Amino acid sequence: MAASPASGWRANLVLYAALGANIGIAVAKFVAAAITASSSMLTEGVHSLVDSLNQILLLYGQRRAKRPPDAQHPFGYGRELYFWAFVVAILIFGLGAGVSVYEGYLHILDPEPLRDPLVNYIVLGIATVMEGSSWVIAIREFSQSKGDCGWWKAIRESKDPAGFIVLFEDSAALAGLVVAAAGVWASHAWDDPRIDGAASIAIGLILAAVATLLAREAKGLLIGEPANPDLIRQVRSMLEAEPRITAVNHVRTIHTAPDRVFVAISADFDDSLAMGEAETLIERVEASLKAALPQLSSIYIRPEKREDAEVAVPA
Repeated sequence: MAASPASGWRANLVLYAALGANIGIAVAKFVAAAITASSSMLTEGVHSLVDSLNQILLLYGQRRAKRPPDAQHPFGYGRELYFWAFVVAILIFGLGAGVSVYEGYLHILDPEPLRDPLVNYIVLGIATVMEGSSWVIAIREFSQSKGDCGWWKAIRESKDPAGFIVLFEDSAALAGLVVAAAGVWASHAWDDPRIDGAASIAIGLILAAVATLLAREAKGLLIGEPANPDLIRQVRSMLEAEPRITAVNHVRTIHTAPDRVFVAISADFDDSLAMGEAETLIERVEASLKAALPQLSSIYIRPEKREDAEVAVPA
């Protein structure tokens, strides 16, 4: 089964946990960077600050996406969340990765004298505990939503970007903490502050890779992705069970929000049906579909001869 969208409170639990952790971690990292002049700690502080901004944007996107349909947006504002998810990916790449690589490059060109790394180790330890707690929450919530589906497949099929973005961010953050700790240790062990700058560049490359994956997923959601195959099969089977529908030509879907789906159906009706009977049948089928599948927010059924139906797009 494909991953289903997390409910509102679950998604917000993940976002609020990540936001609280990242704000506290960012402050601690910046203080440690100021005390020790560590380039990797400074870039880690920027990383946590960008992550905090990302969670705020996702929460804002969720609130905007809940607005009801109106004349300008008859299918609602649900896909605005996908726009903000794409903005998050750009921020991770531009601010997170860009600043990290640039700061590391400057530190290699003009390394600062080494200072006592104890503060760095303390902050990294605290950050690992806080970031790890947020990561565990994200893993637990996404694991519950994905069901029996594999992890990568669940991420690819998920229509709720909040869950997998926090999961990616927290994973990148933990990887960055490991790299930062290794950079600080190696710089002091080998008395070469340029290693700390190289660690900053490595953190930037990790963020760039994560941003690229997130941008690809957000792009698919923005363009429009279909509902999961199980839902489409269920819609088709319900239509095929109707005795007065002789053929289902195609069932085409698109997500207008993580938990809302528009479906367009082309079906061949029994030729003996009068216009009034066809209208009654369509109303009954729509009511049955919405009762069985409440995520179907809009249903369009077009009576169409099988031979006249378009076959360019697979059903």
